[in-house]
Amino acid sequence: MRSSSERAALAAAVRAALTASCRGSRTLLLGSLATATDDAYSDIDLEWVVPDGEFERCVRAVRAVLDGVRAVAEVRADPDLLHSERRRLLFVRFADVPLFWRLDLSVRAASVAGDPGYDLGNPRARARDDEWSRPASALANAVGAVKELARERPGVARGLLERGFARIGEEGTPVGAGGTVRVDDIVCLARAAARREPGLGGLAEQVVALAREQLLP
Repeated sequence: MRSSSERAALAAAVRAALTASCRGSRTLLLGSLATATDDAYSDIDLEWVVPDGEFERCVRAVRAVLDGVRAVAEVRADPDLLHSERRRLLFVRFADVPLFWRLDLSVRAASVAGDPGYDLGNPRARARDDEWSRPASALANAVGAVKELARERPGVARGLLERGFARIGEEGTPVGAGGTVRVDDIVCLARAAARREPGLGGLAEQVVALAREQLLP
């Protein structure tokens, strides 16, 4: 496991790059890094507040800006806010860093920066089913389950796995015989997601390797 100082340095570099790319913007640390309650499995939660007139440009530029910090392997958008005109939530996976270190980037127009509920539940903001990847989302749940088992929170891990299986139409898949969540459950979810979207095969095997490395003796 890489050091928390390396993760902090990555977060700082991301913040600097984002603010430099848009005059008048600002970034804030969110989540456990902001409250100093992070652990070895914590991801990077940031908010980027930009002038209203720059919102769409900034959203389009995110990947290019972050590629200047570290090579970006993938950017996914939260489907609940994909068409919001003033708010997005982007999930960024960098190449060659731990899968735990996903960047969850909230991008907000300044006019709604103080409204935590803006556009949540707005059907016009939500993506169509063909505009987002359910298998990719299920893989993210598998990574989350590895985290929670490593944190000794099996109930949280079970919920993540059950939602992941349901997301790809595997509602009947048992999770944790006798109530115990197993590494095999994570492997099953990762590979089921890859079967539905073969382009995710490489990432799925990274998730399998992560689960075995972190959770097996």
